[in-house]
Amino acid sequence: MHVSGHRATDEADRSDQYVTSVIAEVAIARARAEVSSAHADLLTAGLVTAAEGSVSARVPATDLFVITPADALAGELTPDAMILCDVRGGGVVAGTPGAESPVPTDVAAHAHVYGAMRDVGGIVHVASPYATGWAARGEEIPCVVTAMADEFGGAVPVAPLAADDALLGAAVVETLQGQRSPAMLVQNRGAVAVGARARAAARIAVKLENVARIAQLARQGGAPVTIPQVVIDARYEGSRPRPART
Repeated sequence: MHVSGHRATDEADRSDQYVTSVIAEVAIARARAEVSSAHADLLTAGLVTAAEGSVSARVPATDLFVITPADALAGELTPDAMILCDVRGGGVVAGTPGAESPVPTDVAAHAHVYGAMRDVGGIVHVASPYATGWAARGEEIPCVVTAMADEFGGAVPVAPLAADDALLGAAVVETLQGQRSPAMLVQNRGAVAVGARARAAARIAVKLENVARIAQLARQGGAPVTIPQVVIDARYEGSRPRPART
């Protein structure tokens, strides 16, 4: 049977659109599961209660991201409860699972970071006790243990308190771009961690809380001894993945 060129092209276009749609749906489903698991990791580590903090994940190859709803109970933070948003401003994608849930106040900040930092695939924003204690003083966490040199490449920076949530994303980008550290403090507010995936960002947030606690305990006994920069540099470079030999 002969098929006209226009008809064959139309069928091919519909087929491509279907495949693209399926791939996007799979990516969204994976992002939902990733965010749900990352928030569970934070709950297990004691960094948040169910209604605290916000976790998000970029949907690869799209202008979308998934974020935790505000004011949810622990049992409600299932993948389908996560909210699908547009990177361009943080608007909720209507008609999708979770679209009727209240969005966290910092959703625009997540959107701004994804728009400006293309290598970021996951974001965690928490008010964990020890990290927030340093933030309440507006003070960076000094590099006083080798784990900080390995993971953060030095002191954990702190940004001034943003006037509103719309400006929080810009403060995060300005502070983290060009820095080794994948985490930072926001004065009087809490901590932000970024990673290639949401669970990676959650892992960083847990490590940040641990080193914040160590630094605070060390300070209670006197002035902590900071690690020399040359040692920090050597440890940080030594902890980076090496390319596989061919």
